[in-house]
Amino acid sequence: MSLRLGDTAPNFKATTTAGDIDFYEYLGDSWGILFSHPADYTPVCTTELGRTAQLKDEFAKRDVKVLAVSVDALDRHQGWVRDINETQNTTVDFPIIADETREVAGLYGMIHPNASETFTVRSLFVIGPDKKVKLTLTYPASTGRNFNEVLRVVDSLQLTAKHSVATPADWNPGEKVIVALSVPTEQAQEKFPKGVEIVKPYLRYTEI
Repeated sequence: MSLRLGDTAPNFKATTTAGDIDFYEYLGDSWGILFSHPADYTPVCTTELGRTAQLKDEFAKRDVKVLAVSVDALDRHQGWVRDINETQNTTVDFPIIADETREVAGLYGMIHPNASETFTVRSLFVIGPDKKVKLTLTYPASTGRNFNEVLRVVDSLQLTAKHSVATPADWNPGEKVIVALSVPTEQAQEKFPKGVEIVKPYLRYTEI
């Protein structure tokens, strides 16, 4: 199965390092990030889970709940978490799914047979409070994700969900944004009190 933007994120029940969960119940009305790891006790994954734990306050500030998935068993997860906490100087307290049957991996298309028949690639899904898929990222097993970029994307998604704007290349919070094409210029000038900078009729900047 290949999930696309705007699709409803499949619900599931799973055993995790934080106990048994129902995915939708775990998310509640929050934003969610579900991301996969090829296997336990692997070096890149260790740094990624550690980095996610270190960013706990940043995710909480954005009302984002994180959830990781690996196809290994729960007892391996628990031992691995101890290693992550030790080597990355942090405390992993978000759930890691023990997906031995590969049910979750299958629902989210996390196994790419041409890369590996058994292990998940580094897939990441941002899911909105409406349970729709807002973003997908897929990395090969050899490349660790940039979690500053994950936070930046979440900031963009949350901002553009509230306002009729888009974010330009290399945008960071606090910088100018682009007025959506669906908003006529006259309406935009009323809508955005900080003003509208018209570069071209289709390229108009403002501040939020």
